[in-house]
Amino acid sequence: MLTFQKIAPIPDELLEKVGFSWHHDGEEEYLVKEQLLELTQEEAEAYANATEELYRMYEKGAEYVIEHELFDALDIPNPLIPQIQKSWQEDRDKHLYGRFDLSGGIDSKPIKLIEFNADTATLLFESCVIQAMLFEYNDLQKSEQFNKIYEAISAKLKRIAQSKKGAFSPFVFASVEGIAEEEVTTKLLKSMAKDAGLLTDYTHLEEIDLNAEYAFFFKLYPWEDMEEFQANAKTTMLNPAYTLLYQSKGMLAILYKLFPESPYLLETSFEPLRQKYVRKRMFGREGANIEIVENTEAILATEGDYAHYKSIYQEYTPFVRDDAGLYYQAGVFYSDYACGLGFRRGREILDNMSQYIGHIVNSTSY
Repeated sequence: MLTFQKIAPIPDELLEKVGFSWHHDGEEEYLVKEQLLELTQEEAEAYANATEELYRMYEKGAEYVIEHELFDALDIPNPLIPQIQKSWQEDRDKHLYGRFDLSGGIDSKPIKLIEFNADTATLLFESCVIQAMLFEYNDLQKSEQFNKIYEAISAKLKRIAQSKKGAFSPFVFASVEGIAEEEVTTKLLKSMAKDAGLLTDYTHLEEIDLNAEYAFFFKLYPWEDMEEFQANAKTTMLNPAYTLLYQSKGMLAILYKLFPESPYLLETSFEPLRQKYVRKRMFGREGANIEIVENTEAILATEGDYAHYKSIYQEYTPFVRDDAGLYYQAGVFYSDYACGLGFRRGREILDNMSQYIGHIVNSTSY
């Protein structure tokens, strides 16, 4: 049974003051303002431990894909393969952050990996900033929340600068113009770098020469849509091109092949499964182009713009549900370590209309 702590909602004007303009989505509030999902210390630690182990699996999985040249199986665009291979050799420690989506972990349900948003992970602003605001507005102690995202990414940026002896070289952060969520998220990363004592700049992707030389460059834009992009040899990319391997849902099948006994993995294949399964596209996003299939028939499906990508087939696992019938998925952020947690809730196939809900840990050292 899920439990919640009732809180006072943050006024809209305060949310918009910090740039959170998408808190209201359509006819419903995107942000759950009046309650927090309660976790135990053991549940929070279990999420962290699972994520640490899963990241190590992804590193071994990527090495396996590169060694056996399985790029086509993961639907990797051919022009990006040389950059992936090069970045794997030279920039292994430059993965800035990503988000693991997990089922279970609460209500006594086992934790299972759904996918890894390793490249252009959303929910960063909500999980890092808005959760902290909910605590501050309600006079709750930060120590009761699994949220060290700001500190972790800021420290990661500083380590990246030190590894390249680039403490006085600018970090350029870029996103597409006119998309509020992406602009605010990218500027948050810029603030993290600035607080780490680094030189920073922000710009729109449309306004710069992507092939020019930058000391450090972060773009909130999917690698799979950048086939014609060739990073300057002197530019350090954050996240590097190899993170596209992590982003591909084909890696789920690779991991299951390598670690079939892992308690965190669902059976996943490049071919349809015999049991009830979920069909996904390699680079599908926000719940688009997903089918839940049982007895060879799709019993639930969503449309979208990703049908041209190859498919992957993952064993079906039910998300935790509350008394109102809403489904919950955990999102754990990783930046050198598992550093923060947030939840989405909504329909059985969670999409961009799903709500974001914060959490509180009853007794924790986080």
